[in-house]
Amino acid sequence: MVSASIPKDIRRSRLKARILKYKGFYLMFLPVLAFAIIFHYLPMLGIRFAFTKYNLIKDPVFVGFKNFERLFSMPNFWSAFANTLNLSIVKLLLNTFMAVIISLLLNEMVNIHAKKLAQTIIYIPHFMSWVVTASVFQMLFSPTTAGLVNQALMKLGVTTQNIYFLGDSKWWTPTYYIINVWRDTGWGTIIFMATLTGIDPGIYEAASIDGCGRWQKMWYITLPSLSNTIITVLILNLAKVMNLFESAFVLQNDAVMNVSQVLQTYVYYQTFNSGTIPDYGFTTAIGLFRSVVGMLLVLACNVASKRVRGRGIV
Repeated sequence: MVSASIPKDIRRSRLKARILKYKGFYLMFLPVLAFAIIFHYLPMLGIRFAFTKYNLIKDPVFVGFKNFERLFSMPNFWSAFANTLNLSIVKLLLNTFMAVIISLLLNEMVNIHAKKLAQTIIYIPHFMSWVVTASVFQMLFSPTTAGLVNQALMKLGVTTQNIYFLGDSKWWTPTYYIINVWRDTGWGTIIFMATLTGIDPGIYEAASIDGCGRWQKMWYITLPSLSNTIITVLILNLAKVMNLFESAFVLQNDAVMNVSQVLQTYVYYQTFNSGTIPDYGFTTAIGLFRSVVGMLLVLACNVASKRVRGRGIV
């Protein structure tokens, strides 16, 4: 009400003065704004192709919702959709859980040099490409005499024959989770370690005076302090659960397509391996569907966060 009573020319002059005062900040923001517009907002104009038949040879022909009708009638699509949700959400929960556990263990280390060494060793796998990671684990889980895991299991008497971990539908999914935990958990600890360093040491000192042990401090001080960060990380990462591609693509093969085919690889094969001229309208429809599902997951998790802790992040 107060701002509405101020004359328009005065408000305009104040705005100009504020812009001139902080022009340095606006100039630094321009590259970020340009990047967001070029790579995030302009591509959204391509959504219109989801409602067309388009193959780069002929002009797009508007077909309405026929692409979605075709999509929802394909059984392979629903299998890929279920695999995407299963692999992504379980992977997210496992990685977050392991990142929290490792962060708590690292936080309890007293020797600073040993702590830094452990952190470095845990972080390194994240910087390996998925192609290299897949090659390494294909050798480790190989069903031949060169497979270290199979040889160790046979010597321990756990199994009497080689297991094709990455070529058997029964074993592919748990193996996939193990590889993802090994590669990405260390990187996830960075956020939680930053939160742990921000906890007031005086709270721990007061707990020690009251007779609390290490486990009591962890349960009643450390974990509650991490709860907001854990929920925030889960909500933000839920937006990316439908983008699963590289990790599944490099580890899948024809023998395990029923459990390893995800929406992104489904789009890839529909576009490049279908044996016909790619219909970009159809694959764009899949992309739009993925985006809508990802948005709904984030909103649902945000609503749950509001009910549990009284506030969300959206």
